[in-house]
Amino acid sequence: MALSKVNFNSMNITPSASKAIKFNSSNNGLETGDIGGSMVLLETTTISSSTSTVSFTSNIDSTYKEYIFKFIDIHPASEYGFFQFQADTGTNTNYNQTITSTSFTSTNNEADSEALINYQTGSDLAQGTGFQYLSDQLEADNDSCLSGTLHIFDPSNTTFVKHFIARTQFHQADPSSREYYVAGYFNTTSALTRFQFKILGTSGGAGNSNTIDSGIIKLYGVS
Repeated sequence: MALSKVNFNSMNITPSASKAIKFNSSNNGLETGDIGGSMVLLETTTISSSTSTVSFTSNIDSTYKEYIFKFIDIHPASEYGFFQFQADTGTNTNYNQTITSTSFTSTNNEADSEALINYQTGSDLAQGTGFQYLSDQLEADNDSCLSGTLHIFDPSNTTFVKHFIARTQFHQADPSSREYYVAGYFNTTSALTRFQFKILGTSGGAGNSNTIDSGIIKLYGVS
Protein backbone atom coordinates (compact mmCIF):
# COMPACT_ATOMS: atom_id res chain seq x y z
CA MET A 1 0.00 0.00 0.00
CA ALA A 2 1.40 3.39 -1.00
CA LEU A 3 1.83 6.06 1.68
CA SER A 4 0.35 9.51 1.13
CA LYS A 5 2.82 12.33 1.70
CA VAL A 6 2.18 15.92 2.68
CA ASN A 7 3.77 18.50 0.41
CA PHE A 8 6.10 20.51 2.66
CA ASN A 9 5.61 23.65 0.55
CA SER A 10 1.83 23.59 1.21
CA MET A 11 2.19 23.79 5.00
CA ASN A 12 1.32 26.99 6.85
CA ILE A 13 1.93 26.03 10.47
CA THR A 14 3.64 29.04 11.99
CA PRO A 15 3.17 28.60 15.76
CA SER A 16 0.14 30.50 17.03
CA ALA A 17 -1.29 30.76 20.54
CA SER A 18 -4.45 28.70 21.16
CA LYS A 19 -4.30 27.17 17.67
CA ALA A 20 -4.07 23.59 16.43
CA ILE A 21 -2.78 21.96 13.25
CA LYS A 22 -5.50 21.03 10.75
CA PHE A 23 -5.88 20.27 7.05
CA ASN A 24 -6.51 23.19 4.73
CA SER A 25 -8.32 23.32 1.39
CA SER A 26 -5.37 21.73 -0.41
CA ASN A 27 -5.45 17.97 -0.79
CA ASN A 28 -2.12 17.60 0.98
CA GLY A 29 -1.73 20.78 3.04
CA LEU A 30 -1.77 21.66 6.71
CA GLU A 31 -2.28 24.94 8.54
CA THR A 32 -2.91 26.27 12.03
CA GLY A 33 -6.40 27.27 13.02
CA ASP A 34 -9.28 26.92 15.46
CA ILE A 35 -10.58 23.40 16.07
CA GLY A 36 -13.61 22.61 18.18
CA GLY A 37 -14.62 26.20 18.79
CA SER A 38 -13.16 28.95 20.93
CA MET A 39 -14.40 30.98 23.90
CA VAL A 40 -14.90 34.72 23.46
CA LEU A 41 -15.08 36.85 26.60
CA LEU A 42 -18.18 39.07 26.32
CA GLU A 43 -18.60 40.59 29.76
CA THR A 44 -17.07 40.62 33.23
CA THR A 45 -18.92 41.68 36.38
CA THR A 46 -16.81 42.24 39.48
CA ILE A 47 -18.68 42.40 42.79
CA SER A 48 -16.75 44.41 45.37
CA SER A 49 -19.54 45.32 47.81
CA SER A 50 -22.73 43.68 49.04
CA THR A 51 -25.05 43.09 46.06
CA SER A 52 -28.54 41.56 46.05
CA THR A 53 -28.59 40.53 42.36
CA VAL A 54 -26.22 40.39 39.39
CA SER A 55 -27.95 40.65 36.00
CA PHE A 56 -26.64 40.10 32.47
CA THR A 57 -29.02 41.94 30.13
CA SER A 58 -26.96 42.18 26.93
CA ASN A 59 -24.60 40.10 24.74
CA ILE A 60 -26.92 37.08 24.80
CA ASP A 61 -28.35 36.67 21.31
CA SER A 62 -28.09 34.50 18.20
CA THR A 63 -24.37 35.25 17.72
CA TYR A 64 -23.38 32.05 19.57
CA LYS A 65 -25.01 28.65 20.02
CA GLU A 66 -23.54 28.23 23.51
CA TYR A 67 -22.86 30.67 26.32
CA ILE A 68 -20.81 29.97 29.44
CA PHE A 69 -20.92 31.81 32.76
CA LYS A 70 -17.88 31.37 35.01
CA PHE A 71 -18.16 32.05 38.73
CA ILE A 72 -14.93 32.96 40.50
CA ASP A 73 -14.63 33.28 44.29
CA ILE A 74 -18.29 34.06 44.97
CA HIS A 75 -18.47 34.98 48.66
CA PRO A 76 -21.78 35.34 50.57
CA ALA A 77 -22.38 38.19 53.00
CA SER A 78 -23.48 35.72 55.68
CA GLU A 79 -23.94 31.99 56.19
CA TYR A 80 -26.56 29.57 54.85
CA GLY A 81 -27.29 31.33 51.57
CA PHE A 82 -27.95 29.41 48.34
CA PHE A 83 -26.43 30.59 45.03
CA GLN A 84 -29.18 30.65 42.38
CA PHE A 85 -30.08 31.80 38.87
CA GLN A 86 -33.02 32.45 36.55
CA ALA A 87 -33.59 33.84 33.05
CA ASP A 88 -36.07 35.94 31.13
CA THR A 89 -37.13 36.83 27.60
CA GLY A 90 -37.12 40.06 25.62
CA THR A 91 -36.87 43.03 27.95
CA ASN A 92 -38.79 41.30 30.75
CA THR A 93 -37.31 41.45 34.24
CA ASN A 94 -39.56 39.05 36.17
CA TYR A 95 -37.00 36.22 35.95
CA ASN A 96 -39.66 33.54 36.29
CA GLN A 97 -39.24 31.22 33.30
CA THR A 98 -40.52 27.64 33.65
CA ILE A 99 -37.72 25.17 34.52
CA THR A 100 -37.52 21.40 34.84
CA SER A 101 -34.22 20.24 36.35
CA THR A 102 -32.35 17.61 38.34
CA SER A 103 -29.36 17.90 40.68
CA PHE A 104 -27.01 15.95 42.91
CA THR A 105 -24.01 16.62 45.15
CA SER A 106 -20.79 14.94 46.22
CA THR A 107 -19.42 15.80 49.66
CA ASN A 108 -16.41 15.18 51.89
CA ASN A 109 -16.14 17.02 55.20
CA GLU A 110 -12.99 18.37 56.81
CA ALA A 111 -13.01 15.63 59.47
CA ASP A 112 -13.16 12.98 56.72
CA SER A 113 -16.07 11.40 58.56
CA GLU A 114 -18.71 12.09 55.92
CA ALA A 115 -18.32 11.19 52.24
CA LEU A 116 -21.61 11.22 50.35
CA ILE A 117 -23.24 11.40 46.94
CA ASN A 118 -26.83 12.60 47.20
CA TYR A 119 -29.70 13.32 44.85
CA GLN A 120 -30.96 16.77 45.85
CA THR A 121 -34.73 16.32 45.90
CA GLY A 122 -35.30 19.79 47.33
CA SER A 123 -33.13 21.56 44.76
CA ASP A 124 -34.67 20.39 41.51
CA LEU A 125 -37.64 21.99 39.76
CA ALA A 126 -40.60 20.35 38.01
CA GLN A 127 -42.20 23.02 35.85
CA GLY A 128 -41.21 25.53 38.51
CA THR A 129 -40.81 29.26 37.97
CA GLY A 130 -38.55 29.98 40.93
CA PHE A 131 -34.80 30.47 40.91
CA GLN A 132 -32.71 27.37 40.23
CA TYR A 133 -30.25 26.39 42.97
CA LEU A 134 -26.58 26.23 41.97
CA SER A 135 -25.36 25.37 45.47
CA ASP A 136 -26.31 24.18 48.92
CA GLN A 137 -25.87 26.37 52.01
CA LEU A 138 -22.67 28.37 51.70
CA GLU A 139 -20.11 29.02 54.41
CA ALA A 140 -19.38 32.71 55.04
CA ASP A 141 -15.95 32.46 56.66
CA ASN A 142 -13.50 35.00 55.26
CA ASP A 143 -11.66 32.29 53.32
CA SER A 144 -14.82 30.62 51.95
CA CYS A 145 -16.14 30.97 48.41
CA LEU A 146 -17.83 29.25 45.45
CA SER A 147 -16.49 28.76 41.92
CA GLY A 148 -17.91 26.96 38.90
CA THR A 149 -19.52 27.14 35.47
CA LEU A 150 -22.97 27.34 33.89
CA HIS A 151 -23.52 26.37 30.23
CA ILE A 152 -26.56 27.70 28.33
CA PHE A 153 -27.26 26.07 24.96
CA ASP A 154 -28.75 27.99 22.02
CA PRO A 155 -30.74 30.52 24.09
CA SER A 156 -31.98 32.38 20.99
CA ASN A 157 -33.57 29.31 19.40
CA THR A 158 -37.32 29.79 18.85
CA THR A 159 -38.10 26.14 18.04
CA PHE A 160 -36.74 24.15 20.98
CA VAL A 161 -36.55 24.37 24.76
CA LYS A 162 -33.27 25.75 26.19
CA HIS A 163 -30.98 23.29 27.98
CA PHE A 164 -28.41 24.13 30.67
CA ILE A 165 -25.84 22.29 32.76
CA ALA A 166 -23.90 23.63 35.75
CA ARG A 167 -21.20 22.49 38.12
CA THR A 168 -19.99 24.37 41.18
CA GLN A 169 -17.49 23.67 43.94
CA PHE A 170 -17.71 25.43 47.30
CA HIS A 171 -16.91 25.45 50.99
CA GLN A 172 -20.16 24.20 52.46
CA ALA A 173 -21.41 25.23 55.88
CA ASP A 174 -20.64 21.86 57.60
CA PRO A 175 -17.72 22.72 56.90
CA SER A 176 -16.98 20.46 53.96
CA SER A 177 -15.98 20.42 50.30
CA ARG A 178 -19.10 20.04 48.19
CA GLU A 179 -19.51 19.71 44.45
CA TYR A 180 -22.93 20.56 43.06
CA TYR A 181 -24.24 19.30 39.70
CA VAL A 182 -27.44 20.51 38.06
CA ALA A 183 -28.95 20.11 34.59
CA GLY A 184 -32.28 20.93 33.07
CA TYR A 185 -34.17 23.03 30.56
CA PHE A 186 -36.19 26.20 30.31
CA ASN A 187 -39.56 25.05 28.95
CA THR A 188 -40.03 27.89 26.49
CA THR A 189 -39.53 28.37 22.77
CA SER A 190 -39.03 32.11 23.25
CA ALA A 191 -35.48 33.42 23.07
CA LEU A 192 -33.76 33.87 26.44
CA THR A 193 -32.04 37.25 26.48
CA ARG A 194 -31.06 37.90 30.10
CA PHE A 195 -29.90 36.02 33.18
CA GLN A 196 -29.81 36.91 36.86
CA PHE A 197 -27.81 35.51 39.79
CA LYS A 198 -28.31 35.95 43.52
CA ILE A 199 -27.76 34.38 46.92
CA LEU A 200 -30.94 33.70 48.86
CA GLY A 201 -30.96 32.55 52.47
CA THR A 202 -33.38 30.26 54.27
CA SER A 203 -35.65 31.43 57.07
CA GLY A 204 -34.28 28.75 59.39
CA GLY A 205 -30.62 29.50 58.76
CA ALA A 206 -28.60 31.77 61.01
CA GLY A 207 -27.58 34.88 59.11
CA ASN A 208 -30.19 34.36 56.36
CA SER A 209 -27.85 35.72 53.68
CA ASN A 210 -29.52 37.53 50.79
CA THR A 211 -26.51 39.23 49.23
CA ILE A 212 -23.28 38.48 47.40
CA ASP A 213 -20.40 40.07 49.28
CA SER A 214 -17.75 39.73 46.56
CA GLY A 215 -16.75 37.72 43.49
CA ILE A 216 -16.43 37.73 39.71
CA ILE A 217 -18.86 36.46 37.07
CA LYS A 218 -17.67 36.22 33.46
CA LEU A 219 -19.81 35.63 30.36
CA TYR A 220 -18.33 33.85 27.31
CA GLY A 221 -19.68 33.00 23.89
CA VAL A 222 -18.53 29.75 22.29
CA SER A 223 -17.90 29.97 18.56
